[in-house]
Amino acid sequence: MGYALLNASFNIFSVFFSLFSLTMVAPFLDLLFLKDEADYISRLEGGQPELKMSMESLIDNFYYYFTSIIMDPEKGKMYALSLICVLVVVMFFLKNFFRYFAMFFLAPVRNGVVKDIRNMMHDKIARLPLSFYSDERKGDIIARMTTDVQEIEWSVMSSLEATFRDPVSIVIFMITMIVISPALTLFVFIMLPITAFVITRIGKSLKRTSARSKSKLGELMSVMEETLSGLRIIKAFNAEDPNHNKFMMLNRRYTTIMNRMYRKTDLSSPMSEFLGACVLVVVMYFGGRLVLSESASLSAAMFITYVAIFSQLIPPSKSFTNAFYNIQKGIASADRIYSILDAENKITDTPNAKTINSFKEKIEYKNVYFSYSRGDSGYVLEDINLVIPKGKTIALVGQSGSGKTTMADMLPRFYDPSKGEILLDGASLADIKIQSLRGLMGIVSQESILFNDTVFNNIAFGKSNATQEDVEKAAMIANAHEFIVKLPEGYQTNIGDRGGKLSGGQRQRMSIARAVLKNPPILILDEATSALDTESERLVQDALDKLMKNRTTLVIAHRLSTIMHADEIIVLSNGKIEERGTHEDLITMNGLYKNLQDLQSFS
Repeated sequence: MGYALLNASFNIFSVFFSLFSLTMVAPFLDLLFLKDEADYISRLEGGQPELKMSMESLIDNFYYYFTSIIMDPEKGKMYALSLICVLVVVMFFLKNFFRYFAMFFLAPVRNGVVKDIRNMMHDKIARLPLSFYSDERKGDIIARMTTDVQEIEWSVMSSLEATFRDPVSIVIFMITMIVISPALTLFVFIMLPITAFVITRIGKSLKRTSARSKSKLGELMSVMEETLSGLRIIKAFNAEDPNHNKFMMLNRRYTTIMNRMYRKTDLSSPMSEFLGACVLVVVMYFGGRLVLSESASLSAAMFITYVAIFSQLIPPSKSFTNAFYNIQKGIASADRIYSILDAENKITDTPNAKTINSFKEKIEYKNVYFSYSRGDSGYVLEDINLVIPKGKTIALVGQSGSGKTTMADMLPRFYDPSKGEILLDGASLADIKIQSLRGLMGIVSQESILFNDTVFNNIAFGKSNATQEDVEKAAMIANAHEFIVKLPEGYQTNIGDRGGKLSGGQRQRMSIARAVLKNPPILILDEATSALDTESERLVQDALDKLMKNRTTLVIAHRLSTIMHADEIIVLSNGKIEERGTHEDLITMNGLYKNLQDLQSFS
């Protein structure tokens, strides 16, 4: 706020000095080039006028002072000319001096606003529930965080200087023009609504076009993101040409919209200049009539001053018009940004949520139903009732789409039940602070989520106080230490985007090491070995066995051989629990589980 006030103050000073440099020139020229000495004498005979806070008083005193200099035998017109030249230079120096400092103090405002928007966007994206992204394109989200924020930086923030300065300039110049000639200024006011109407119509059209361009850019970036993520599949299926054709089609549509937007933007400068010229012609015509009429309600000198001031009114008006068009483009980006910032986060802490630091007895799914969409009549999970005692290993099996992962994701509150509740030690998860709830859990998923950082930072992720010794100990338990020390820089080796420099088994063991270091009482293992070769699976399974010791574990598995020793196996089908029991019990039932076992044995 302080920087904005300083900017406004310096802008006002800049405008005032600009105004003074203009108002003194025309009357001085009129005074300097008078040929009749009697005119100079008549100006001095009345004595020095009384100094008042009015334009007329200032001009009269200006005339008196410079007439006395011109009539002084030792000074004369050349001295007066030199003095006015120095004065004009000083005025323009002060004008630009204050203008620079106005922009100097505006820089923190511009960059501060954009910085805050980026911070808010990143924070909100990290906190929104996973369900929000099921209907969103990843590329479009990235576009909003990058190009839309940049659009605000360039379109809106770069226009702030004009937005703060130009209205002040316009108001001060208009007041001065009213003081000089109210009648002439009336014509200016009549023309202003017409120009404002034309500018507003073009501005609204530009906003709509800009919004469409941002949407198309989001689609374009989504295709780019999918291309980079699926490059292996694109090449494997010889789909380079179809994929590129899809990109070219979207790129062509985006280019067409951008051409339209640039043409509307480029119309702002010539349009405002043409409208300004029309108003200037009106001023010259009617002002000339006032000067040339017999009554001569306006002197030639004052008319020159008026035209000089009006000519200085056109640049800020033109600049303000350009800023208005830029802001219209920025508003379209702001709408897209605020659609994320204003998105409702349904998974939040309740007002009386409590912090928990330990897990003592059991986890209980109680009459749980879940649907991804409120309008969806079908449930992904239906009437789930399950108790997971502390220290036990519970396995979830079933065909793809049966609801296993969804059921596990509800435990750390990635999703909340549509009906029913999940209890931890008798307390509903909704009444436990999310941060403390997730602090009790470690997750190892089928896809190893690693970051473009060092081995050390990936294992120590989320634990800022981890030491080298802690990380190495966790890596040893996860059977990862041996391959890590062979890397070029050991634990300080950068593993590339998504851990691309490592094999699948190595990435998975690093994920397990991360879970080991967290040392959580509750583990969620989501098909942690399904994508590995036999050797890697053996190493990873051995690491998992060490990790699961003395912990409560919820395991999702396709390979039944990995969960044969689970304390209880839950068989899901179409979102319902169809069978439950130990491996031996389920084989004896000769039902779904036995069928899955036979299929895997046969394969």
